[in-house]
Amino acid sequence: MDSLDKARATQLLNIQKKTGKSLEELRSIILSSGLQKHGEIRKLMIDQFRLGFGDATMLVHYALESDGQSAAEASNATIDDILNDIYSGSKANLRPLHNAVMDAVQVLGEFSIAPKKGYLSLRRKRQFAMIGPGTKGRLELGLNMKGLAPNERLIEQPAGGMCQYKLYLSSLEEIDEELVHYLRTAFESSN
Repeated sequence: MDSLDKARATQLLNIQKKTGKSLEELRSIILSSGLQKHGEIRKLMIDQFRLGFGDATMLVHYALESDGQSAAEASNATIDDILNDIYSGSKANLRPLHNAVMDAVQVLGEFSIAPKKGYLSLRRKRQFAMIGPGTKGRLELGLNMKGLAPNERLIEQPAGGMCQYKLYLSSLEEIDEELVHYLRTAFESSN
């Protein structure tokens, strides 16, 4: 079991302790609630069991197998299978950009990949980047790091989001020294 799987298992165990319910009981509550939207179900878990946002989100993804990681585990899908699904149809042209960014990350050191529904989460002790298709035919790269001044390329995000900064890439030429510097900074700050 890698560190990401261990962290996920610990979080799910802690959710059971906090709620006094087994995962199957919680899944049953969610499925019988009649709610369909992730945000509505998350709010129900927060209100009913006083879970924090992260725990409630994890629980909803687990119960609905909607986070990519749960779906991958259930289907034994490989990362390549998941990427083929994420980068299908009109998003297929973004796969070479994704691959090039991942090549730049690979040289930084060891990390784990947590597949989500429409992107990959890249983690060390915590998430340092997320990568997936964005809007307007661009690749979206979210980075977690502090202390960098935002600019036209490095867009600061509101507090409380999944990442502190976002970048959008539309060509291989944008994978340059500046981008590698941002990736390295996020990578190093996640340890």
